[in-house]
Amino acid sequence: MDAAITAAGLTRKFGRTVAVDGLNLEIPRAQIYGFLGPNGSGKSTTFRMLCGLLTPTEGEVRMLDHSIPRDAEKVRPLIGYMTQQFSLYRDLSVLENLHFLGKIRGLSRRRRRERIEETLHTYDLERFARRRPENLSGGERQRLALAGAVLHEPPVLLLDEPTSAVDPRTRRSFWDNLFELIGRGVTILVSTHLMDEAERCHQLAILDRGRLVAEGEPKALIRDLAHTVLEVEGEDLGRVRQRIGDLGITRSVAQLGNRLRVLLDPGHADAAERVSAALAGSGVSITETRPGLEDVFVAATDRN
Repeated sequence: MDAAITAAGLTRKFGRTVAVDGLNLEIPRAQIYGFLGPNGSGKSTTFRMLCGLLTPTEGEVRMLDHSIPRDAEKVRPLIGYMTQQFSLYRDLSVLENLHFLGKIRGLSRRRRRERIEETLHTYDLERFARRRPENLSGGERQRLALAGAVLHEPPVLLLDEPTSAVDPRTRRSFWDNLFELIGRGVTILVSTHLMDEAERCHQLAILDRGRLVAEGEPKALIRDLAHTVLEVEGEDLGRVRQRIGDLGITRSVAQLGNRLRVLLDPGHADAAERVSAALAGSGVSITETRPGLEDVFVAATDRN
C-alpha cells in the first residue's frame, strides 16, 4: 500500500537526553495510524518532527513526496494539527476563530465562507457560532478544534491526544468524524494513552523511551502476544497478589474489582502451573483468559 509518510532513523536529542531514538515508520494513506506509549515515550516529539515543527537531530521524514526538514514550509499547508491542549483563541467566538484560521491558511473569502459553513454543520457547531470557547463544553471545544484543523482540507491530520478530557460518548462521536475523514482519503495520525482508542486504529505503533517496541494491526498484536494471561477471582486479593508476586514469574498483576489479572512471563513455561500450586487451598478460582491490548502494551513497555 502506498505510504503517505515514511521516517528513516528519526532521532531527536535534547542535550544528553534522547527523546526519539532511530524511529523507522511507514504510514499508509487513508488510514488511522496510532501512537501508543507511556508519558515521556516520545509521542509528541515524534509528531512535531513529522510535521516540521521540530528539526530531527538525525534521520529524515518523507510526507506526500516531500522531504522534511528540507521541504517543511511546503508540507505545512498539507497538514492539520490538533494539539493536546485547546489552542484556539478564547477571546474570539467560534465563528471568529474559524475565519482567522481560514485567513492564515490562505483560503479566499468565498472559499472561507463555504468551508466555515460546511464545518459548522459537520461538527454540529452552528448554534454555537457566536459563543466564545470558554462558554463551550469540553466536547464542543474538541469539535471546534477539529473543525479548525480540517478547515483547509489537509490530506494529513495529526491529533496529539485529542480526547483526553472528554467522556466516552463524546469520544465515540469524535472517532465517527475521523472515519468520515478517512473515507475522503485523509491520512490520520493520532497519539493516545487510551486502549479503546488504540483499538480503533488501522495500525498501531507502541513507543517506549523513544523507541518503537511494537507495531502492527491491534488484533495482530494481541494475537501474537506470547504471554499467558490468568484471571484470579476470590477474597483477600491483597494476600493473593503478594503470593503471586513472590513467585517472580509475572510481568504484571493488576486488580480489577474482585479479580486479579495476571500477565505471566513467557520465559517460564510452567508459570501457570506454579501459580496454581502457590494458590492451592486459598479458595480462589483461576482461569486462563484471552489477552487484550493493554496486556500487549504492558509487555512491550516492561521496564524491569
